[in-house]
Amino acid sequence: MAKKKTFGSKKDEQKGSDRQMAKVIVAKKTANNKYGYKEAMVDRDDVQDFIKQNKE
Repeated sequence: MAKKKTFGSKKDEQKGSDRQMAKVIVAKKTANNKYGYKEAMVDRDDVQDFIKQNKE
């Protein structure tokens, strides 16, 4: 037997909206004296940790 599910219910909408994300861009210098960029979506609370880990 299949479970009944209503699409577009309030319960499903709140699952995705609970996480607040931040887009972080970190620049790294390459061998040719040019810069490369790393782009990532990170939880808002973990931004400082992500920057510290990817810093030169």
